[in-house]
Amino acid sequence: MGNVEGVYPNDAVIRRLYREHVMMLAGPRALLMQAAHPVAWAGFYAQTTSKDEPYERLHRTAQIVELVTYGPRREAERATRRVRAMHGKVRGELHEAAGNFPAGTPYAADDPELLLWILATLVDSGMTVYQRYVCRLTLDERESLWQEYRVFGRLFGLPDTAMPATYEDFRRYLRRMLDGDELFVTEEARTTARQIVMRPPVPLAARPLLELANFVTVGLLPPRIRRMYGFSWDPARGLALFGHTEYARRVLVPLLPGRLRYANRAQLTARAAA
Repeated sequence: MGNVEGVYPNDAVIRRLYREHVMMLAGPRALLMQAAHPVAWAGFYAQTTSKDEPYERLHRTAQIVELVTYGPRREAERATRRVRAMHGKVRGELHEAAGNFPAGTPYAADDPELLLWILATLVDSGMTVYQRYVCRLTLDERESLWQEYRVFGRLFGLPDTAMPATYEDFRRYLRRMLDGDELFVTEEARTTARQIVMRPPVPLAARPLLELANFVTVGLLPPRIRRMYGFSWDPARGLALFGHTEYARRVLVPLLPGRLRYANRAQLTARAAA
């Protein structure tokens, strides 16, 4: 497998990020951010065969992301071609007004503006979790990571002209989205996304870990989106989260044995290519 060309080289920043087990915390945050865009949320559910099967869909999405990050380029390109073909068939319109979007607003799953928001939530959530739990990224590393995500976006149908050219351009785009009037959490998104993210089916013994993960997810959300969902938060919780992440970054994560800290790269590549 080591001689098979991948989308990214072995020393890519994006590969370094996603071999960390703690990066699993980025997924729930990204999903809640995605659902805060009412048109993107409608497109997300239009692609889901059943609202009763969200975890199967999320699992398939994670497999494709893993394939692009660690698998052979040929397989990644084949899989993302299938995704683009499916996106090309998804068309619809909002049945009800949502924020600044009136009823009847059309959506398409291959709309570059919607795809860019989906990509942005992955980038921002990945960077946020990694820097809070593992280590700070230098400006050069952030730039490299954004350029690697542009490759990711391109595979899923985003033209270069639709993506910010530099990391600083990306940060400006994200600030504009977070401060602007496009984001609005509908009642359906508030109920369903919270159900998916905060109450997944887990064994009883894993409930304490789920509660911790939920605390982290809520705390790491952009404040405006957190308020849109109606999540409770206060300075005391903010301090508790800061202490938790500082301890993890400075003490816990560095001392973890590799088998607990990292996903096995060989296994990731083999699993992605399967």
